[in-house]
Amino acid sequence: MVVFEPLIAPDLASEYLAGAILLGAAPCTAMVFVWSYLTKGDAAYTLVQVSLNDIIMLFAFAPVVVFLLGISDIQVPWNTVILSVVLYIIIPLTAGYLTRRALIAKRGQGWYDEVFMKRLGPVTPAALIVTLVLLFAFQGEVILNNPLHIVLIAVPLIVQTFLIFFLAYGWARLWNVRHCIAAPGAMIGASNFFELAVAAAIALFGLQSGAALATVVGVLVEVPLMLVLVRIANQTRGRFPA
Repeated sequence: MVVFEPLIAPDLASEYLAGAILLGAAPCTAMVFVWSYLTKGDAAYTLVQVSLNDIIMLFAFAPVVVFLLGISDIQVPWNTVILSVVLYIIIPLTAGYLTRRALIAKRGQGWYDEVFMKRLGPVTPAALIVTLVLLFAFQGEVILNNPLHIVLIAVPLIVQTFLIFFLAYGWARLWNVRHCIAAPGAMIGASNFFELAVAAAIALFGLQSGAALATVVGVLVEVPLMLVLVRIANQTRGRFPA
């Protein structure tokens, strides 16, 4: 009798699944502004949408993650998931709010918008690039030694991204929603808050775990995928109300 060995060890497969769940449970926030800009989306709608997402994640991310991991027979401690939410959502959100209020009170709205925000602008992409470089550095050997694993992780993430986008985008078309609303609305559902997903994966499973690798693969495939969806949205603009 021929016995076929699994392509991925069961424990590692569970970690990959956990990473995919963490990605899916964290809808995108900051990068949606980029996708909305590229599709000429309504800036005010995008801001409200992102703000609502942040509020929902404050309360829903931890229970959703614990529930989805639980039904997948992956047990994780509540306190670690909640700590990830505190560290990567609540503290930055609070710090940004307090900083904005303090600086506007001291220097005025004009200085805050024209000076402070312009100086702060390059910090975010630089910090993100450094974070990604470090993540890929720690996962580099695993990525090079397991190219088939990378493909097996990437395929469902790609399918998920396209499926969610076309569901939301098609629904908006059926409802005759304007393109400037439909495009960013579909984008925010399809993209992921990968910074939170990566941080939660590292906190729950470790820096060199399969879960962390899965979230890094999510980072790897998301940007080119979203650019493809931006192109699709721009090419189908004429099918939506002006």
